[in-house]
Amino acid sequence: MAGGASMAGEIPEKLIKRINELAKKKKTVGLTQEELDEQKSLRETYLALFRKTFRSNVELLRVFDKNGKEVTPEKVRKIQRERNLRDD
Repeated sequence: MAGGASMAGEIPEKLIKRINELAKKKKTVGLTQEELDEQKSLRETYLALFRKTFRSNVELLRVFDKNGKEVTPEKVRKIQRERNLRDD
């Protein structure tokens, strides 16, 4: 996976690496205004990708109680039906 994402919505490793580089530099020698702007932009991109991936994972989720009865929230079931992920 080095340098890229292997699945849709996954956060690219190079994005995380650059965020970490800037965070480390900020703690040691400080950042230029250009680097601060880049850091802000990268964090916004990271959060957008994280939210997209998280939402996708929740929308694929099916919840069952201890007796094996499905108790997936109706809101999630509706989204799954709209995306043809379930046939009930």
